[in-house]
Amino acid sequence: MTLEYWNSLANQLILISALLSGFSIAVMANLIVSDRNDTLSRRLLKISTTSAGCFLVADFAMTKISMMTTPGGLLKNVLESDFLLPRIIGLSAFMVGLVALAILISLSGWTKSRKAGVFSTVVGIVTLLLILITMTDITL
Repeated sequence: MTLEYWNSLANQLILISALLSGFSIAVMANLIVSDRNDTLSRRLLKISTTSAGCFLVADFAMTKISMMTTPGGLLKNVLESDFLLPRIIGLSAFMVGLVALAILISLSGWTKSRKAGVFSTVVGIVTLLLILITMTDITL
């Protein structure tokens, strides 16, 4: 892949990661101030914290890639191998964040009722599957 492609990809992932980390942090903040202290609420807090942390890591890893691949930037003669570590860390953190967010969606309905829990679980699973399908060129 060209450096220009990596630059565009990194910039898109920065935007997506920033938005999703903000969402995860908002959920986490609501759970922290909540009076509920049951097992499900504690799990939701852990999952939202994991999601927020992973998206923030991905955001900064992709920022490093963006800075390295920006034409006219401070670094000259950059090769794709120069940003191998941030690429692995960033993409791995992004994927873990997506899975954690889908789990968060899946479990959220269970705080209200069984019916809402089943619905949110189905929505979370379908969401994750559709995201993975669209990210991997799998066609139905």
